[in-house]
Amino acid sequence: MINRIVRTTVAAIALFPLAFAVGAEPIKLKLAFYTSDRSNLYQAAIKPFVDAVNAEGTGLVEIKVHTSGTLGKGQVVQLQLVEDGTADIAFVIPGQMSDRFQDTEIVALPGLFRNMREATLVFTRLVAAGALKEYRDFFVIGAFAVEPESIHTRAPVASLDDLRGMRIRVNNPTLASTLAKLGMSGVVMPANLALEAISSGKLDGAAVPVSPLFEFGIGRIATYHYFMPFSSAPLVVLMSRKKFDGLPPQAQDIIRKYSGEWAAERFITTFEAIERPLMEQLKSDPKRKVIFPSQPDRDRAAAAFRAVTEEATNGNPRNREILSAAESEIAKLRSSK
Repeated sequence: MINRIVRTTVAAIALFPLAFAVGAEPIKLKLAFYTSDRSNLYQAAIKPFVDAVNAEGTGLVEIKVHTSGTLGKGQVVQLQLVEDGTADIAFVIPGQMSDRFQDTEIVALPGLFRNMREATLVFTRLVAAGALKEYRDFFVIGAFAVEPESIHTRAPVASLDDLRGMRIRVNNPTLASTLAKLGMSGVVMPANLALEAISSGKLDGAAVPVSPLFEFGIGRIATYHYFMPFSSAPLVVLMSRKKFDGLPPQAQDIIRKYSGEWAAERFITTFEAIERPLMEQLKSDPKRKVIFPSQPDRDRAAAAFRAVTEEATNGNPRNREILSAAESEIAKLRSSK
């Protein structure tokens, strides 16, 4: 009789943690996003991941998105939100903080990638391989890059000569250096501030992909579109490594499953679907001038691209190593087609 009571008691105690886990509230993670959940970046970089994790992690882990900068205003503070624990996850634009993301500048080299797919997949694989040291203190949910940016101006342009002397919004110092070699002045600035700067005359135009022309209103006044593909702007969704490591293994597995290449493919697919019709809209609008550069302009730009790459890698073994790794991944992607 006593043995039966003991066995029953032991069994009840053994089941207690399971019962507690089933009845417990899910772990709640805060994700900071600097602008609206209607933005293209949210739809491509945030929504697929959050929806997938919340669906599979029901009862275990739940991500709550704080949009429109409610946890911290502006792009440049998003990294700090993760580092100080205000947020567990944040969308970060490395080009706005180049001092913190020096390795990532290699991803932004001009002329390196043909398109967004190449740029995003190579960036994702460099991060997964541990090639970029600035991400060692984070779990990287997504490493993305937009379509190589072109220049859109208010004043008429038809060639690189017409762009000389213009002040152009850029995503990062690498692109600013590239434009300087072609006679322009690049100003690092968030894309959502470009419209006001162009309207006020502080800038003459902006280097952006197609979608921000419509999303941020830049295209309302910038109606000359010079489609020289300069460089891709890197973007990342970062999670505190400490927070990630402290999650139960099952929660870690769910987050890991919907990160990396899974997230990269959703980003690419979403943005391709957004940008293709917008490009056709630009071409068909009689009020706009869409310019594709001449071969002499392409040759001049290619020389500037090489000069920027040489400056970034000459005497810098680490940058040469990262570039070599990127070029190796590019070759794999191109050979698989």
